[in-house]
Amino acid sequence: MLRVENVSTGYDNIRVLHQISLTVGEGEIVTLIGSNGVGKTTTLKTISGLLKPTEGKIYFNNRDISQLPPHEIVELGISHVPEGRNVFPRLTVKENLEMGAYTRKDKVEIKKDYARIMELFPQLAQRQKQVAGTLSGGEQQMLAIGRALMSRPRLLLLDEPSMGLAPLVVTSIFEIIKDINRQGTPILLVEQNAQIALRTAHRGYVMETGRIVMSDSARALLQNDRVRKTYLGE
Repeated sequence: MLRVENVSTGYDNIRVLHQISLTVGEGEIVTLIGSNGVGKTTTLKTISGLLKPTEGKIYFNNRDISQLPPHEIVELGISHVPEGRNVFPRLTVKENLEMGAYTRKDKVEIKKDYARIMELFPQLAQRQKQVAGTLSGGEQQMLAIGRALMSRPRLLLLDEPSMGLAPLVVTSIFEIIKDINRQGTPILLVEQNAQIALRTAHRGYVMETGRIVMSDSARALLQNDRVRKTYLGE
């Protein structure tokens, strides 16, 4: 479904990604793990069109999307939940979710998807008229994921969904992520908590200083001595 082939990019004249390659297939959760500052967020920004590759290509369902603007990439079916959640703080929960469907015209299907979000996130169902800026961190993360799902994505990009959340909330968020995947949405997950990321994903990539240095099944990476020592604190 997604192919990133030998992609390099960066900010101004500083290269961050060095010819990285990765794939996400139908039905998969694929995780990208690594220390802070190695290029994980830059990878997601490049896939969603916020940054452009200086080298290499990105293909989504065999279409080259490398130079498309972000709104066209959303319309093709890629939704990005950014690091830090970035909800619209002065809009209500309902209004935030409606913003996620702004590219769509199918009103009946939008209502169905809204109802699905209410089922996935019962906390949000109780707060539909509440201003998003007054929600807890966990509720804002749920809202950001729900808003992305309102575009009915064919691929979901998640950047650090556990950031700043209490352990019990993190567990809840990751159960929801697995539910979303079971309902048919492939996910590319960037996550600092390598333990929970690898226990959630089917496959994983390890990134160091802008390069992919290792890839394998999530189970194999959990058992890899280097990964256990460097990223799992063992």
